[in-house]
Amino acid sequence: MFVTIFNRNIAINFISMGLTKTEIFTSEQNRIALIGKALGHPARIAILQYLFRIENCFCGDLVEEIGLAQATVSQHLKELKKLGLIKGNVDGTSVCYCIDHEKWELIKEVMSGFLDRNVAPENDCC
Repeated sequence: MFVTIFNRNIAINFISMGLTKTEIFTSEQNRIALIGKALGHPARIAILQYLFRIENCFCGDLVEEIGLAQATVSQHLKELKKLGLIKGNVDGTSVCYCIDHEKWELIKEVMSGFLDRNVAPENDCC
């Protein structure tokens, strides 16, 4: 089911190891890494939090809310859209953005499965 969400930009460069392909990692590892990359900037977190609070908005609204340049906000929106976390609908000459609730639920499921692992107390080796 995640194939359509994570079908672009799955190559991660590991220069120190000489690897540029992700085939040696599982699809789950690649999915989690892509989610982490998309959520790895505070501006993207701020955008998502704003969209959850107001449900939808235009890029100009985000520029005012977050305080970053329009081009910077657009780049962050592009990254979130690439992962499928947000959708954009054309409204005249502007694009109205909102959370893609279905894909958000799928991403929550993937991350919950990863984060919901217990470490046994006896594994305190450090």
